[in-house]
Amino acid sequence: QVQLVESGGGLVQAGDSLRLSCAASGRTISSNAMAWFRQAPGKEREFVAGISWGGASTYYANSVKGRFTISRDNTKNTVYLQMNTLKPEDTALYSCAAGPRTTRPAPNEYTSWGRGTQVTVSS
Repeated sequence: QVQLVESGGGLVQAGDSLRLSCAASGRTISSNAMAWFRQAPGKEREFVAGISWGGASTYYANSVKGRFTISRDNTKNTVYLQMNTLKPEDTALYSCAAGPRTTRPAPNEYTSWGRGTQVTVSS
């Protein structure tokens, strides 16, 4: 349905920061809960961070709490993931996804996905 394109990934060193962007097109995402997921080679896709459709509520995987911040700018139809104090274990392909008009969808309720942007953190 909605088209999502991630950007902002790259190769950084441990302790560095990156800001990922997820630009939506085709329709507005202002009524969608949005989330970031990641998948490392040989591992299952993992939920990273989510934000409610209205942006009032955010939630995070325990592994990134205190380091990552999800936000959205509905005027730009874009969702962001600020990643600080990156660790090698954060290395993965990061994808954004659109969900229903709820506060906190379950991971399987996200239906529209971007292709992802690669984040590689060296030690």
